[in-house]
Amino acid sequence: MKKVLILFWSGTGNTETMAGSVAKGVRDSGGEAELLPVEKADAALVKAAEALAFGCPAMGSEVLEESVMEPFIASLGKAELEGKKLGLFGSYDWGDGQWMRDWAARMKETGALVDGEGVITQLIPGEDALKACAELGKRLAAG
Repeated sequence: MKKVLILFWSGTGNTETMAGSVAKGVRDSGGEAELLPVEKADAALVKAAEALAFGCPAMGSEVLEESVMEPFIASLGKAELEGKKLGLFGSYDWGDGQWMRDWAARMKETGALVDGEGVITQLIPGEDALKACAELGKRLAAG
């Protein structure tokens, strides 16, 4: 089982709750989860990770949070992400999840092995979304 680094930005707690479920899935499958707010991470930590999960809600016109998460994601490239298993998750208020599809495509361009199209939920994550996050964590831990 792998060690999975889970980095997230959460303004209201919804994405943080989802991050906790990803971590639970990792641990339930025998993996090790390291859960951190993105502002406590750096590119070296990402590069050293065996597997990754990034979480961020949709902001504005369906974009990543612009003051912390977007600059962090923009700082990462092939050197940090190529060949790494990566899961994405987050919540949104309106729209149809375009921010997540854009984010997944962007991460694939770095060579990351993106798990599906990401786990999204509208506003407060319910039981189905939390289960999907836990399943994501299990897949990441398994390799």
